[in-house]
Amino acid sequence: MSTVELTNDDIGKDVVAADGTDVGIVSGYRYGTAYVDPDPGLTTKLKTALGWEDTDEDEGYPLQEASIDSVTDDEIRLRSDL
Repeated sequence: MSTVELTNDDIGKDVVAADGTDVGIVSGYRYGTAYVDPDPGLTTKLKTALGWEDTDEDEGYPLQEASIDSVTDDEIRLRSDL
């Protein structure tokens, strides 16, 4: 099984479960790991829309690339077997 490699370009993308449930947005990318904010406020949404990273270490959860099914221009879809 291959994994998907995320980059800074994925900041701001929606993260959704396999069933389409909204999980959050990619709010930051640090040291090869994307971070998901499950409850992004207006500030986080604006920062990511402008391409600014939300670097607050306390916000967001690391997104394991092995848990990703697919990546499009707008979203990251998680695998269904999680």
